[in-house]
Amino acid sequence: MPTATLTGICPECETDLTVPPVVEGETFSCPECMLTLRVDAVRDGRLTLEMVEVQLRDWGQ
Repeated sequence: MPTATLTGICPECETDLTVPPVVEGETFSCPECMLTLRVDAVRDGRLTLEMVEVQLRDWGQ
């Protein structure tokens, strides 16, 4: 029995992504550019992905 997968495209590097089932709001990293992506929507096996802005800590240096 095949495992269900979802597909999407990284908004940064345009890599085709195939991932196991995820839910809206879940995050994962693009294996190509390492950008953190958030799942905005899942429709008909296709993901709508958004880049997550990474906040770096200000260590006061």
